[in-house]
Amino acid sequence: MTPESRREFGARVAELRIQRGLTQKELAAEIGRTTSWLSQVERGVQPVNRLDVLRMLARSLGVEPHELRPDAPRTEEPGSAARSNDLDRVRLLLSGHPAPYALLATCPTEAEVSFPELRAGLDAIWALAHGGRMAELSESLSEIVPRLESLARTAPERERPQVYGLLARAYQAMAAAFVRQNEADAAWVAADRAIAAAEMSGRVLDVFAGTFRLAHACLRLKRYDQAEHVAQTAVHALARHVQAGAAEETPAVLSLLGSLHLVLAQVHARCGNRSAARGEVGRARRAAERLGEDRNDFNLEFGPTNVEIQAVSVAVNLGDAGEALHIGARLDASGLSVERQARLALDIGRAHAQLRHLEEALQSFLEAEQLAPETIQSHVAARSAIRDLMLIEGRAASPELRALAQRADAMS
Repeated sequence: MTPESRREFGARVAELRIQRGLTQKELAAEIGRTTSWLSQVERGVQPVNRLDVLRMLARSLGVEPHELRPDAPRTEEPGSAARSNDLDRVRLLLSGHPAPYALLATCPTEAEVSFPELRAGLDAIWALAHGGRMAELSESLSEIVPRLESLARTAPERERPQVYGLLARAYQAMAAAFVRQNEADAAWVAADRAIAAAEMSGRVLDVFAGTFRLAHACLRLKRYDQAEHVAQTAVHALARHVQAGAAEETPAVLSLLGSLHLVLAQVHARCGNRSAARGEVGRARRAAERLGEDRNDFNLEFGPTNVEIQAVSVAVNLGDAGEALHIGARLDASGLSVERQARLALDIGRAHAQLRHLEEALQSFLEAEQLAPETIQSHVAARSAIRDLMLIEGRAASPELRALAQRADAMS
């Protein structure tokens, strides 16, 4: 914002505040800012560059953001068509009973099960999930899930636990994909089905893997108390199981424990609880140290490298951009999936954006897009950061930034 535009903006804010009959103290309290900060805004000293702050201010004043700043992105019109989602077909798959035809069969026959083929199919599905290839993932899930649901009811009795185990893996992949596409309500349903199928399989640790997916769905829904309850309950149960000698501290158990601690770290970071978030990152680091290598048990990709990737994300969510860049500078994520590499690049971009390193932020976002083009369109925080960059740059935004914002659906 130029000095002149800051003064015009501040005068407009003051005018609308007075029209609403609010004092500076009252308006500042509504948007979670100090009276001193608002006074500086109204005097044209303090710019408002963050889109989320601009939107809060506009909402409190009863106007749209672009009425305060003409160059601000416009809010989507009510009733406008929503963007199609690559997982729409899978969302429909979750509706209703998963296998109605198997239930209605008057003379059920025992179906043959090709476990090698099914396992290979699920391995391919997880490769698509980790690669951020959502359109292909949707097609594959839409084929294999109905088949597994039918087999769970028609396979020979002795083979059904194995079928349920495969079904749990399929629903876990579905839940993970829905979280990444910001379809958290569908992720919740998929995670719940994963937990139920895992219990039917008799594979206890798969229940906890499904619980991890459920915690992430709660996190994406901003149900932080529920996410904390789900993850913390699972941590306590697993830890007690190990301490009581009922189970060994195997790589699989360590991967689950460490991943659940990382969920808790994200919960506390979103709530602004710095000490609790860092404490959970420390617990995850200790689990990774005992594990001693990067693994992929339950498709969690847990290990020392992933812990540091999550530590970058936690630092960014806490607003500790310098710490995030310090951690990220010594990371080599090339051994992990494309999805995790893209996630790191996105969070590095967000950290640079927080520090107003505009060129570095843009380059990081472009790197993430090159790694996983579909991911950048569904990462809510990254899209918000790109919008902030557009807001800061205004009419001076480079063609490269404008093109990225267009591709990421971050223009509005």
